[in-house]
Amino acid sequence: MEERLQKVLARAGWGARRTCEDLIRQGRVTVNGQVAQLGQKVDPQRDRIEVDGQPIRLPRTFTYIALHKPPGVLSDEGDGSGRCPTVLDLVRHPAHLFPAGRLDLRSEGLVLLTDDGDLALRLTHPRFGHEKEYHVLVEGRPSARTLEQWRQGVELDGKTTAPAQVEILRTEGERTWLRVVLREGRKRQIRRVAARLGHPVVRLIRVRIGPIHLGNLPPGQWRPLTPAEVRALRRSTDRPR
Repeated sequence: MEERLQKVLARAGWGARRTCEDLIRQGRVTVNGQVAQLGQKVDPQRDRIEVDGQPIRLPRTFTYIALHKPPGVLSDEGDGSGRCPTVLDLVRHPAHLFPAGRLDLRSEGLVLLTDDGDLALRLTHPRFGHEKEYHVLVEGRPSARTLEQWRQGVELDGKTTAPAQVEILRTEGERTWLRVVLREGRKRQIRRVAARLGHPVVRLIRVRIGPIHLGNLPPGQWRPLTPAEVRALRRSTDRPR
């Protein structure tokens, strides 16, 4: 059965489909000794597919891991300089893992890692609109009017943010813990919105991605997803919203 090359690469653990498309554009992928073209169809059972001269291997089963990323750890593969630890430094595993989505350097909480490129794409693509839940400590005590403004949307870079769930969890002196649930993920969105509304973020913890919860997993520690969690994650990516 023939299928698009980038999809095969994703299944082989070379990253989400967009990453695999970049590998093809960079001329790093060959099929039967010839430099591959974007959109090319292949039969992984018949064709010899290599990345940087290394034959790909399609895993029989995929690996799914939940990690509690501490602050100060990069959620991507980094720049190779070693100046800052990455999530891959915290997870020693023989599978060729990559993070399904990002969390900025100062933030902490749940990061999912996998070698299932197709699922990673569905988890990160905006059209699927997966919920991501955060507990956010902000300066001050946001008013009801401010919270409603956040829920309705705030303009960032000339475009209003999508509606969000925002509610107060508790106060901590002159600071406030908020529960924020988003279906979109612009760069540093929560920090930028909170600052614009006059309540800069002090601490930000992601506690849920779709049906997967951080729970009591300690910072810096990881665990494999249970079969039930993997099934729930797959169900949540069946159809775009």
